[in-house]
Amino acid sequence: MADTPKPPDMQLQIQIDEDVANGQYVNMALVNHTDTEFTLDFIYVQPQQLRAKVRSRVITSPKHMKRLMMAMQDNLNRYEAKYGPIVLREDDAGVH
Repeated sequence: MADTPKPPDMQLQIQIDEDVANGQYVNMALVNHTDTEFTLDFIYVQPQQLRAKVRSRVITSPKHMKRLMMAMQDNLNRYEAKYGPIVLREDDAGVH
């Protein structure tokens, strides 16, 4: 078994369209799930408006959702270590 050649390391090449690269500003997110997937809706809410628009929807597996949450927590910790804690007010605990 030690004589089995190791496959060469392959590097994933990621492409991004210009529209996607520009990104979308959102200030609200809704998360829903079933037993097989999570759905994340990213929404922009304009001040004093009664309607809001979903800018992007991401549907992913529970395992990937957990990896995403871990990556987000790691990045948030590094952000706060560099720039200081993000302070949430009591009224920030709402939907958006």
